[in-house]
Amino acid sequence: MNFLKNWTLPIAMLVGALGYKVMDYLSFITPYLIFTMLLLTFSKISLRDLRPRLSHLYLLCIEIIGAIAIYYLLAPFDPIVAQGMMICIICPTATAAAVVTGKLGGNVASITTYTLLCNIAVAFVIPALFPIIAPSANHTSFWAAFSHIMGRIFPLLICPFLLAQLIRLIAPKINSKLSSISGLAFYMWAIALTIAMGMTVRSLIEEPTDITTLIYLSLGSLIACLFQFFTGKAIGKSTNDTIACGQSLGQKNTILAIWICTAYLNPVTALAPGLYVIWQNFFNSTQLYLARKKQ
Repeated sequence: MNFLKNWTLPIAMLVGALGYKVMDYLSFITPYLIFTMLLLTFSKISLRDLRPRLSHLYLLCIEIIGAIAIYYLLAPFDPIVAQGMMICIICPTATAAAVVTGKLGGNVASITTYTLLCNIAVAFVIPALFPIIAPSANHTSFWAAFSHIMGRIFPLLICPFLLAQLIRLIAPKINSKLSSISGLAFYMWAIALTIAMGMTVRSLIEEPTDITTLIYLSLGSLIACLFQFFTGKAIGKSTNDTIACGQSLGQKNTILAIWICTAYLNPVTALAPGLYVIWQNFFNSTQLYLARKKQ
């Protein structure tokens, strides 16, 4: 049992990679897993705990300004790699980041606050920014794009949060029960990760890409992943919030990022967030392993 606890994420990634051919058939359960695991996680948070911090502003500036800067820095050399790096940075925080933060002993309220702020901010920024970045692509109107992005964020992030607060208010005994089993959220996330890993591996195998572009996107997404995790941790040091800030900036909503790539950019750039899934979960696995060794 201890073996499974210590190696949950590597096992999930391996099973997903080996069973990639069947993971598409299981993808329909992912939204239900995400909703349920967030409901369990948010059952331990009250509205009073949600306080925007100065560090959140720094993180948001890095995501938006950093993404624009890296695009214009790399675009003269390789536009596809530039777009891939940009999406790996501007992509908002993953809905599951609160689950990992809680498992690492971080401030769940802090990362929940930032996840809500970040996802809503990016929903405004992307429809305004990407027609400038990729003017040749077929773009919908600003409000149509905003509505589409919010349509992906609202059911899986905001709805479980609102439901958790409603249960806390009108049924405290049920909320107490949900809080007592909130540890199950981590294992639900592991199942969701298995499916995501399988779909990523399938995309890499079945959609051949120029090997040079694939290498650049792979290295670029790895650099973006490490940069964001360590920069977030550095920002969080001043407020003793290193875990939450690191996860806020480093753990990305890659499913949304892949959709953004196919909707706005060259579809090949979707490989960057696909590869980012691998890097961020290797990083998370290492963090969880080191955290358990300290216990």
